[in-house]
Amino acid sequence: MNAQDVKEACKFISNIMTENKNYLIQLDQQNGDGDLGISMSEGYKAVSDFLNNSNETDLGKMFMQMSMSFNEKAPSSLGTITSIGMMGISKALKGKTVTTLEETAAAFKAGIEEISAKCGSKIGEKTILDALIPAIDELEKYAIDGEKTAFASAAAAAAQGSEKTKNMRAVHGRAAYYAEKSIGVLDGGSVVGKLIFEAISNYCQSK
Repeated sequence: MNAQDVKEACKFISNIMTENKNYLIQLDQQNGDGDLGISMSEGYKAVSDFLNNSNETDLGKMFMQMSMSFNEKAPSSLGTITSIGMMGISKALKGKTVTTLEETAAAFKAGIEEISAKCGSKIGEKTILDALIPAIDELEKYAIDGEKTAFASAAAAAAQGSEKTKNMRAVHGRAAYYAEKSIGVLDGGSVVGKLIFEAISNYCQSK
């Protein structure tokens, strides 16, 4: 992974969030405040726009700047969580201009650890982590097979993880107020996680 890969992958992520904006809004309206599609589409567009005008090659600095851009345009709970994740990735990539797939997977994992540490969340709690953690586990597992295979496997795992949230009870955020009523409802945040890895996989397949 290098700066150009980040730029191109973020274009794919921005596009998929825009395409699914209304769907994410509908999901969020079931047990949230309905702003998920707006914050994700605007947040990733801001990141993509920033990257298009950036000459930064240090991946650590790049992800830190992405975090700030995202947080400014997506002032929501998942927006904050996403920014925290980008900060964790930034720390792991400090001083690097290129990474192996194994190092990329490790950086993503560092982002998850930052989210867990700051938000006190873990897998099984009906959040974006239910999609991200299985995806990153697959990324680590298949890194030796190359980016196309690894990210395709990661995207499939993220989709499966997201689907599992239907049977979970929400314990964080506004959705937690719905308690048992949250069971049976697909978590919007997990869908965002699924879309992120779907977009990255699509980018890798297009190369």
